[in-house]
Amino acid sequence: MTDPTSALIHFPVMAEPATQNYPTATLYVVATPIGNVTDVTLRALHLLALADAVACEDTRKTGALLDRFGIRKPLIAAHQHNEREVAEQLVARLQRGERIALVSDAGTPAVSDPGARIVDAVRNAGLHVVPLPGASAVVTALSASGLVNDRFHFVGFLPAKPKQREAELQDLSRMSATLVFYEAPHRIADCVAALAAVFPGERQIVLARELTKMFEEIHRGPLSGALAWVKADPHRERGEFVILVEGAPAATDAAEAEAERVLQILLAELPVKQAAALAAQITGQKKNSLYERALQIKSARD
Repeated sequence: MTDPTSALIHFPVMAEPATQNYPTATLYVVATPIGNVTDVTLRALHLLALADAVACEDTRKTGALLDRFGIRKPLIAAHQHNEREVAEQLVARLQRGERIALVSDAGTPAVSDPGARIVDAVRNAGLHVVPLPGASAVVTALSASGLVNDRFHFVGFLPAKPKQREAELQDLSRMSATLVFYEAPHRIADCVAALAAVFPGERQIVLARELTKMFEEIHRGPLSGALAWVKADPHRERGEFVILVEGAPAATDAAEAEAERVLQILLAELPVKQAAALAAQITGQKKNSLYERALQIKSARD
């Protein structure tokens, strides 16, 4: 029997990237794998081999990636602490006619990763920027979530301080778009608890960890049970997370947004029961549901 992978070695598309145009004096924003190294694109490999230098978040990680494919290039550290300074250096090199590749540790640069300031500086200098699309944790998680909302709102990392995080979540709670968050493993339990304190428990949540890696796990269920799922296995507090939260039902946006606003104001001055009763009189919403929501808000504030 013929090995089905043998045909890929001579597949004509493997040579296709070399036939395309790669102008000089250009910054190439290159997406790299978020886990599985074979997710790198043919175009990315060709450009990385062609570039005069590679600006990267971590020279060790990018060096290891390039080594996997036999590529040797000068590496320039470009992380969140030196991005402005490095931008000037890269602009000068581009003005001399070089091709520079910009990568982050994983995924697409400038999306909750360094790179935006560099791209901004290059554009302000009147130089060319070309994106090479590829892996993105946001899109990867959305594609496997089964959430059917055509709209999503990318939040990224929430504030670490509880009060700031709760305030931001309150602002997001009325949005009808699917909400997308990033979270680190050491904060995942706190993050899920904060979400459960602000959003209704029946909302669907997707917890996607270690995407495209060996221990990839994608869990979907009601928000009310999410923290118990995380705590059920210590391995679930490891790895990088993408969190998706179902948006608010569109039909409730106007009326419930007003009820939420009134309730928030009243709770600043009144006990839960009295605030819910007054909010029901003012807005015409059901008192019991407002009371349950008031308890959630009060708990999050405390």
